[in-house]
Amino acid sequence: MRRGLALAVVAAVGLERVAELVVARRNERWAREQGGVEYGAGHYPVMVALHTGLLTAIPLEVVLRDRQPPRTWPLLLGTCLAAQGLRWWCIGTLGRRWNTRVIVLPEKPPIVAGPYRVLDHPNYVAVVAEGLALPLLAGATRTAVGFSLANALLLRHRIRVEDQALGRLGPGS
Repeated sequence: MRRGLALAVVAAVGLERVAELVVARRNERWAREQGGVEYGAGHYPVMVALHTGLLTAIPLEVVLRDRQPPRTWPLLLGTCLAAQGLRWWCIGTLGRRWNTRVIVLPEKPPIVAGPYRVLDHPNYVAVVAEGLALPLLAGATRTAVGFSLANALLLRHRIRVEDQALGRLGPGS
């Protein structure tokens, strides 16, 4: 795989993120109209900055460090594609209740269909897999490590916020 193709994959993921934000914004309006309550809004700008930083850091590292895709690129590309499939399975399963923010509809139980039958947070499996595979696909090893460490800290907090919002944890847990 040539470097240009790897960077095109990164750009395509960036466009996919824009599509996610369009869906999320529409779903946010709907959820708020239904009386949805947002939890953990304070970490949202950090999450946006981290994910924007990932998509910016990959091409910067590739160009500045003259990086090339590794020989394992087919496996890494497959991982990226599988992550996208899982992400959109999650979005489709949650429907209008899916969002990039933590918005819970009062009196509605959590959805336990699709990938949520098996895992409480399947979307984060996709985020972790993609956050490692996408930069590695382009040869951006430092970005892969830096994003993965920062993302682990963010997800630790975010999962706790979601679990509390969904009543899986007691207050103050």
